[in-house]
Amino acid sequence: MAIISHLKQNKEPSMKLTSVMKPHEVQRDWVLIDAEGKTFGRILTEVATLLRGKHKPSFTPNVDCGDFVVIINAEKAVFSGAKMEDKEYFRHSGYFGSTKSTKLSDMLENNTEKLYKLAVRGMLPKTTLGRHMLKKLKVYAGSEHPHTAQLNKGN
Repeated sequence: MAIISHLKQNKEPSMKLTSVMKPHEVQRDWVLIDAEGKTFGRILTEVATLLRGKHKPSFTPNVDCGDFVVIINAEKAVFSGAKMEDKEYFRHSGYFGSTKSTKLSDMLENNTEKLYKLAVRGMLPKTTLGRHMLKKLKVYAGSEHPHTAQLNKGN
């Protein structure tokens, strides 16, 4: 009995526990990424990490703790190989024989924002949390964007 009571008295945790971030405690920054001259896939992996919040020491998997990301000069990203002619994006309405395809070069020219969001979406969780993370991505084909106030506030 004396041994059991001694063990109960010394029941202090000897390890430090990781703090868990709550949704109202998250502090979000605005990050500007210039895509001019950078490789498309390498930009997107960096963006996915920033949107998810994995670069922060307070990362919590079940909380959206990522930052807002603004990509400018999206049309000027570099693609390796012959992807501009060969790579195709498919969409399907659900009806028989309704598969339609679009080449990467057409997507980059006409739907730049959709192209970036499709690629980043594949790197984020496939849940409602992932959809909330994707809403924090802002893509602009040119160098002008309406988020200068948010970016200047962070600096």
